[in-house]
Amino acid sequence: MAFCIYLTHPQVQIDPAVPVPDWGLSDIGQARAQLAAGLPWARAIKHVISSAERKAIETAEIFTKSNSVPLTLIETLHENDRSATGFLPPEEFEQVADQFFAKPDESVRGWEMAQAAQQRIVSGVQTCLADIPTEDPVLFAGHGGVGTLLMCHLMAVSISRSYDQPGGGGCWYRFNKPDLISCLAGSLSWNRL
Repeated sequence: MAFCIYLTHPQVQIDPAVPVPDWGLSDIGQARAQLAAGLPWARAIKHVISSAERKAIETAEIFTKSNSVPLTLIETLHENDRSATGFLPPEEFEQVADQFFAKPDESVRGWEMAQAAQQRIVSGVQTCLADIPTEDPVLFAGHGGVGTLLMCHLMAVSISRSYDQPGGGGCWYRFNKPDLISCLAGSLSWNRL
């Protein structure tokens, strides 16, 4: 059975003067993204699909260049929309992110609701996979927040930050295509690059 990998971008170059979707990978992030290209499952990947945010694109491009795989950008796979607040200092960001996951049916400080972001990412992944041969393994390059929401859907559990990736970005998990329909993937876990 073909599998999917969901990979989050690693460390970024934080610049409060630049919109968050336009942040690129830091040198450390680039080095960590390169590690994904050498993982045991990497050579099997036939398609790479990325969010259209710069940090996800850069992560995907590092992988595609190393493995000669085509890259497709999908706008709807972006991180949860946080444009209402823009950049938040790390401590404040973590507090708002806690609320985002704890109140999934509410817009916290104008952020996209977690339930809406979950529906968007699940629908986006399903739509992408509908156009790809069933036997082809796929890598999705994206973001931690919506990656966690996708994981919660796959495991058929309530939205919770307890399933969030450990220690920030540069993490991945594996799931099978039918899990999107049946939501019976069992327990999934993040792996760090």
